[in-house]
Formats: sequence, C-alpha cells, structure tokens
Amino acid sequence: MKLPLVYHPHYSIPFPERHRFPMPKFRLLAEHLTELGMLTSANCYTPKPLSLTTLMQAHEPDYVQRFIRDQLTQAEQKAIGLPWSEWLVERTLRAVSGTLLTADLALEHGLACHLAGGTHHAFPERGSGFCIFNDLAVTALALINKGQANKVMIFDCDVHQGDGTAAFFTNQPNVIAVSMHCEENFPLTKQPGGIDIAVPKGAGDNEYMTILQAHLPSLLAQHQPDIVLYDAGVDVHRDDRLGHVQLTDAGIFARDQYVMETVLDAGIPLAGVIGGGYDHVHEVVAKRHSMLHQAAHKVWQQRYEGGQIVTKKT
Repeated sequence: MKLPLVYHPHYSIPFPERHRFPMPKFRLLAEHLTELGMLTSANCYTPKPLSLTTLMQAHEPDYVQRFIRDQLTQAEQKAIGLPWSEWLVERTLRAVSGTLLTADLALEHGLACHLAGGTHHAFPERGSGFCIFNDLAVTALALINKGQANKVMIFDCDVHQGDGTAAFFTNQPNVIAVSMHCEENFPLTKQPGGIDIAVPKGAGDNEYMTILQAHLPSLLAQHQPDIVLYDAGVDVHRDDRLGHVQLTDAGIFARDQYVMETVLDAGIPLAGVIGGGYDHVHEVVAKRHSMLHQAAHKVWQQRYEGGQIVTKKT
C-alpha cells in the first residue's frame, strides 16, 4: 500500500487570472506528484460532498448559509478576499471534506496527507485572509463529536498565526491549537487563545529547526493527543511573497520530515494539509507544497510494515 493522499479536481476552479490567491496550485500540485509517481489511482482518495451539519457544528449556521447563498456583506467578502461564485462554494466545501477524510485515513493508517487545506484564518462567524471555513477546526471538532478522538492537536507551521483556529478553541481543552509563526507578520492583531511559538523575522533553516525541536517533543509529551493535524504552510520559504522567513526547499523538507517522524515516534497519527504558499509563478509554489508529500512519502517508505505505520508506541 502507498501513502494515502486526498485530492479532488474541483480544488482548482475558474478564477481571475491576476488574482493574488494561487488557485491553480492545487491542480499543479496533483500533476507534479503524479509525475513523481507519488499520486496514483491506487492511493488517491476523493472526498465526498461535505455534510452541512458537520460544518455547522463548528461554524455559525447563519454565516454558513449566507456564504452559500451569496449573501455576505461587502465588508465580509473583502475580508475573505476571494470573489464569490458557485464554483467557489463547491471547492470550499469539498476541501473541508478533504481534510476530514485525511484525518480518517490517518487514524486508520497512521499517516495521510491532503493536497489542500489549512484555512486557519477563518473564525466561527466570519472568514478572513483567503479562508472561508476553517477545515482544521471543523475536523478537530468532528473527530471529538464522533468519538474518534478525545484530544486533538493542531500543529500549525504556516508563517502566519492561525488566528481563526485560536478563536475556535480558547475555551476548548480537548483541542490544543499550536501556531508556530513569524511574529512580525499578518495578522497584525494576534489572537490570545492557543499556544504561540514565535519565529523571528528573517529566521533561516537552522534557527527555525532549533525552535521547532525545542517545542514539539515537549508539547506532545505534555498533551498526548490522539491525532495531530499538521499545517505545513510553505510561506516560510525565503522567496515567498508574503512570508518574511528565510527557509530553503531543503529546510522545508527537513521541517516536514522532523514533524512527521517526531509525531509518529510518539505513537500518534498525523494528518497533513498544505497551508499557505504564494509566488507569482504557480508551478513554483505547487512544487514547494509537494515537499510535504515528498517528506511523507519518505517517512512512509521507511516505516510502512504490514498495513500500518510502525511507531515506537506500537
């Protein structure tokens, strides 16, 4: 069996060509992983339409309904930054469903990765920063509500604080929202909930890894989650348009490999999502996102035995 990957062709939709959000990157990521032989019909899982009941267990029902019906105010639409269309509704709901499926596959097999996800700026009652619904929050709450997990850790390495995620779980002890982000970056006003790990502006590969290694093992030992949802944003790259951190391709690959190995060594399943990444050339950012799947592929090959990821706990 190969590493389970989750993708749907509707992740990339018709979109304004010069828009800042790199909508083609999801399709290009799938094409790149197919070329590498990592994404095939044997390991590509397609998410079903999202249950609105599941979505509304996390997000305010009024907000969900108004988005679907194109009834958001101009201010709400501007905060999101994406032009509404029926295509946008479809891809938004499908991508959240994809993260739910990725978590299910991770619980079954130990490790699984999504070719989308990481919309961590969405709040319970509103969207922000290219994020409409928070797939990480929806998934964490769904796992707990369905009895699939008692405690979930969201480990977010996107360069921006997961402010929306923090807002969901300020008073929720069963979800540990960890955000390792550049302290001098969007959003200007940081959310107080959750656990913040500050990364200095301009940090390179070595400094970043030192910070990561100083925090992740102790957080896992302290909280002992039943699953980790890992947001592997590549906007930490030195050439990212919105980043301010200086990681190289090798640094991102090393980060992702370390996170996965550390979590699996603790006997905890991991579901990976791609998070943010911005470049004028869509093919470039798609290849950066593939670092998550390439690192996961390497970890899977090294550890896979008898139908399940081998961890120290097992």
